[in-house]
Amino acid sequence: MRRLLGKMGVLLALSAVVLGCAPVAPAFQNSASAGGDAAAGATTLTIFAAASLTDAFNEIGAVFVADHPNTELIFNFAGSNQLATQIGEGAPADVFASANLKQMQVAIESGRILTDAQRIFAHNRLVVVTPSDNPAGLTELQGLATPGVKIVFAAKEVPVGQYSLDFLEKAGASESLGADFKAAVMANLVSYEQNVRAVLAKVALGEADAGIVYRSDVTASEQGAVSQIEIPDNLNTIANYPIAAVNDSPNLALAQAFVDTILAPAGQQILTQYGFVPASQ
Repeated sequence: MRRLLGKMGVLLALSAVVLGCAPVAPAFQNSASAGGDAAAGATTLTIFAAASLTDAFNEIGAVFVADHPNTELIFNFAGSNQLATQIGEGAPADVFASANLKQMQVAIESGRILTDAQRIFAHNRLVVVTPSDNPAGLTELQGLATPGVKIVFAAKEVPVGQYSLDFLEKAGASESLGADFKAAVMANLVSYEQNVRAVLAKVALGEADAGIVYRSDVTASEQGAVSQIEIPDNLNTIANYPIAAVNDSPNLALAQAFVDTILAPAGQQILTQYGFVPASQ
């Protein structure tokens, strides 16, 4: 029962990202704008951010609105590819934070983000996760190739999904795992999920034996639901996360202030606490 309750907690924590990607009601509101006439005059920023940034950006968002009176934030967390597409289609957005440079470039090509506006604000790396009870008995990467192991990846259109496929390419060329490793793992793939948080949720709930996520996704709240298998540097991918204000934002100065908060020491410290590597490293 305790394990079931823990898994349900993880599911609830991830459900907003797994089940949808449309902006929701304001997630953060400065106390100065709470209620009545003040709320009506608040300035709202809509932040499009990669799903892997959910926990860190929620905390940074609280810091931001505390420092900016009459401000509220709406977060749209989803796969970077979905967000870039929405931006290209004209969806209202003030800031875009992507999990890779490719999707930021898609947004730039739409004309809504200036080429020189983007800044790298964090780095990330891959890790294999298994359910906490580890029914498949996985303790090393070689186990992913065992017949019958159920594996989930993010879709290849999502940055972490492509990084996962890149891992298989590198692994297949390595002496440690061998040429047959990629084909064996691909044969064990049971689904491709729409974002990294969906991968984590399936593994945490025991619906898959293993998945590949970012290290930053395994936060304190999920550590009781999953275990980790490290991917060595020579097989890993160091993801670069760019951020930029959208150039047609009606509140461009405030949008840039949010970007600056992410890049500032306090924002970088929060990102580090959630498993990201600071932009300066």
